[in-house]
This record gives sequence, C-alpha cells and structure tokens, in this order.
Amino acid sequence: MRSPRAIARSLARSAEASGRRKSPPFRSAMSMLTFYVNRAGKKLSARDRKTLMRAKQELRNIYGRA
Repeated sequence: MRSPRAIARSLARSAEASGRRKSPPFRSAMSMLTFYVNRAGKKLSARDRKTLMRAKQELRNIYGRA
C-alpha cells in the first residue's frame, strides 16, 4: 500500500480483529508498524520510511491520540 491512511486503517482493523493481543488495539497496531520499520532497517527506502511515519500519525488520528 502506498497511502499512509490505508496502511493505518489496515493495521487498526487487524489489531481490532485480533484475539491474541494483550494490549489495547492502538498499542498493538503501533507495535506492528514499529516492528516492521525496525525490521526493515537500512533496506527501507526513504520514501517508504516517510510513508510509514505518516501512517503512524494517521494511526494516532484514528484513535484520537495527540
């Protein structure tokens, strides 16, 4: 996905639907996104990193966080 909003909505939907999570959906979704960014490391292009950072902000907006 290229849209930060689509990425954030997908992660939120996944976190809400998960029966295995041990933390609130926001934290679970943010953890998934952070894990992906960290796992990709230096192989993640600057454009993709920027998109994922924007997805973090969209995720905060979805859950009403500042």
